[in-house]
Amino acid sequence: MTELEKYIHTFFGVSNEDLAHVHTFFKPFSLAKGDYFLKTGNYANQLGFVQSGIMREYVYVHEKEVTKWIATKGYFVVDLASFYFQQPARWNIQALTDCELFVIDKSDYQKIGQFVTRWAELEKLFIAKCFMVLEDRVLQHLSLSARERYEQLFAFNKELFNQVPLQYLASMLGMTPETFSRIRKSQNE
Repeated sequence: MTELEKYIHTFFGVSNEDLAHVHTFFKPFSLAKGDYFLKTGNYANQLGFVQSGIMREYVYVHEKEVTKWIATKGYFVVDLASFYFQQPARWNIQALTDCELFVIDKSDYQKIGQFVTRWAELEKLFIAKCFMVLEDRVLQHLSLSARERYEQLFAFNKELFNQVPLQYLASMLGMTPETFSRIRKSQNE
């Protein structure tokens, strides 16, 4: 079973028949380190699921890169506003390592409901999960100190600290690289 199938089965609890239908719409897709899945200003015509590798979602703000998310195995990558509402993408989505994805085109995504009767319900769950992740991130930034955000990410996925440039992690956590380094140094003492 692929990571995508595991995710869909575990999170949505779909039947094996529905799982097989949904999975047929996703196609394997490879990105080399440094390649872009999406660039700011383009339109998101695909939704990707990371089977392996690491991807970064970021935007330029005042001539500075701001990292929204580092996606690893088991996460979706997409600019939701662009994908759902045909707006120019705000986010760049770039491979930080060689990546294997499962990708679904927007036109195929819109056809799933013809084959999976529970699709409207499943899609609501997917979007609700996206908002829950966003709400959790907002709550962390509003209620946790920089040190607590660092410790939480380290506890959740310490491998990232050896695989991703630290300035990207600092940006994702809403701190300067200097603050990140200071916290990291104090953790290692």
